Amino acid sequence: GVGLAAPQIGASLRVIVWDVGEGVGALINPKITRRSGSQIGPEGCLSIPGLQGEVARPDRVTVRGLDRSGNEVRITGEGLLARCLCHEVDHLDGVLFVDRAHESTLRWVASTEEDDLQAELAERQAEAPEEEARRPMRVRG
Repeated sequence: GVGLAAPQIGASLRVIVWDVGEGVGALINPKITRRSGSQIGPEGCLSIPGLQGEVARPDRVTVRGLDRSGNEVRITGEGLLARCLCHEVDHLDGVLFVDRAHESTLRWVASTEEDDLQAELAERQAEAPEEEARRPMRVRG
């Protein structure tokens, strides 16, 4: 997985962590303040191993929260990072990807297929223009 929300490990906290290839990020009390664009792509979840489905998500989001030191920060994410942030914030609100997935696309996959879908997500991110690929981890104070 590329992200994790505290409730997934039994912690009743509003904390998310992620790593989409640009280093580990974490937010306390995250709140999505802006959504734009749209993307549809495969998602899975460590909470439901082996289940995959196509989910529509914004292509760009801005999320406010606190960093590990308690400083207020804003993260702007695009593509895979936007998808990950939305997915993890959903966990904090009691929403799973299956609640948002196109029902006809839900299917159980073997671990090799799951690995292929994760590779497809990484490939889609890599196909983005170089400038766009650098944008997801922008942090503003």
